[in-house]
Amino acid sequence: MGNREDLLAGAKRCLIEKGYSRTTARDIANASGVSLAGIGYHFKSKEALMNEALFEAMQEWGEQLAATLSADVKPDATPLERFEAAWDRVVESFARLRPLWVTQFELLGQIDHMPDVREQLVRGTKEGRLGLAELFGGIEPGSDPERERLTGTFYQAMLAGFLSQWLLDPDSALSGREVVAALRMIAS
Repeated sequence: MGNREDLLAGAKRCLIEKGYSRTTARDIANASGVSLAGIGYHFKSKEALMNEALFEAMQEWGEQLAATLSADVKPDATPLERFEAAWDRVVESFARLRPLWVTQFELLGQIDHMPDVREQLVRGTKEGRLGLAELFGGIEPGSDPERERLTGTFYQAMLAGFLSQWLLDPDSALSGREVVAALRMIAS
């Protein structure tokens, strides 16, 4: 890897270990083995590097989750069975990536003062919706754009809500089976 890639890898490690606001430029330099000057040269600022690292980490989370889900779910699974299996994997990832999720909420609280981050989050949110519609709903990309948008937005809202509850009290997090039971209660 080159210095730029090393800096990104170091920043991702710092995100996971320390979170966004507690990571210093020196932390990143130490974790990456690259000089402090390299941050300015490659990214212009620590914030720009941290933002790129955060978005890469979130994209990697989505890819890992998709790979796990495609291996775990039976091809003939019903939508609710697919959802239950997917939700259990998502909740498992909460614990492993807790600092990453805390960082997202931290950034949301400061979003009015960070227009570049807002722009990146909006782009990432749109991409995330499509991925969630495919992962949870089994909707083929591009097959029905309005269904993808609505389904993905619904799953995104559920994910953010359940995640915020999990961050406050992980012991109360609902399993996939419990979420499916709640959805059935609501639908009846």
